[in-house]
Amino acid sequence: MSNDFIQELQDRLVRYAAIDSQSDADSPTAPSTEIQFDMLKLLKDELTEIGAQDVELTSYGVVLATIPGTAVGPTIGLLAHVDTAPQFNATGVKPRVIKGYNGGDITFPDDPDLVLSPAQHPYLATKQGHDLITASGTTLLGADDKAGVSIIMTMARHLLNNPDIQHGPIRIGFTPDEEIGRGVGADLPMDLAADFAYTLDGGEVGEIEYESFSADGAVVTVTGVSIHPGWAKEKMVNAIHLASKIIQTLPQATMTPETTDDREGFIHATDMTGGSSEMKLKFILRDFEMEGLEAKGDLLRQVCAAVQASEPRANITCEISPQYRNMRYWLEKDMAPVELAHAATKAQGIDPVSIPIRGGTDGSRLTEMGIPTPNIFTGMQCIHGPKEWVSVQDMAQATEVCLSLATLAAEKLGK
Repeated sequence: MSNDFIQELQDRLVRYAAIDSQSDADSPTAPSTEIQFDMLKLLKDELTEIGAQDVELTSYGVVLATIPGTAVGPTIGLLAHVDTAPQFNATGVKPRVIKGYNGGDITFPDDPDLVLSPAQHPYLATKQGHDLITASGTTLLGADDKAGVSIIMTMARHLLNNPDIQHGPIRIGFTPDEEIGRGVGADLPMDLAADFAYTLDGGEVGEIEYESFSADGAVVTVTGVSIHPGWAKEKMVNAIHLASKIIQTLPQATMTPETTDDREGFIHATDMTGGSSEMKLKFILRDFEMEGLEAKGDLLRQVCAAVQASEPRANITCEISPQYRNMRYWLEKDMAPVELAHAATKAQGIDPVSIPIRGGTDGSRLTEMGIPTPNIFTGMQCIHGPKEWVSVQDMAQATEVCLSLATLAAEKLGK
């Protein structure tokens, strides 16, 4: 493993993580937040500086670039997203490097009560001696997915500085708004122009993922009857009470994120806003199979209908819209990109593991839109919260796997 990769990956992630680039699901713009351009413009400039070709920032907020091929082979896309999750504070990130992790509990300078313990996180226990990067305790780190960005940039610089390495053309894509399901617009597949692609957006070393949730989003609007509370008897219909009844009627013990794992899907209430006259509830629906996803949508509609029937003076609407679909539906028809990733992983002495993603990636949408796009590990852990961390050595292994991927594609698939 190259010491050069270790230092470069550390420097890149520390620099990128300090930039606030959080997305916003309530914004209608693309990208959803102006601050994402701070990352996008920086990466555009850095790609130009290291000698990448065809560097552009598209009108829809994606940075694209080409690493020219040095051999005949398929055009491979490598993608990562620049936005960080809106579920937790991402302003004022202060990345810190823990050199040679000693295997014990990790505390955080800005929140003395917060503890990251190997007793609760077994993967952490395997990283003794590694260099870890965390935030300071009051923000997420943003390794999701700036670890992926760092890996792709490090690989790109290495290939451009070493033209003797034989590989086909590589297309790079840095997307916005992945965390809110809007990272892949209609023009991206054609503009990326790759035969197949990979997202660098996975977790533990060795994970090569080709199966994700299928996902829908739902918005439930509860409109009550508003009147002065002093004269409200038998006249007011409180939307808060009806919204609460919807939440309470859904199967909380068996179908929420905190009560499910493995291949179990869920209905997750993400937002509840409004007041006594009108409430708006937002949900995400997840399942690995379309039948299960449709059943969860039907269940939500039935609960809304039942609460509506209990109070006819109210008006309750339930709108469900598709977000992304399980990439397995397309990849299982042609497993060549997955098999290539497995071979590249084995070439680095790593046993590949393919488990379903309890979430989705830009690859879910790209695969559905015609570019097969499995997901490759980066090492990031405890994402979307203040305990988020990543091993720089894990990131270096992902970089080596990507380099093997490029060379193997030319060897095995070159025409």
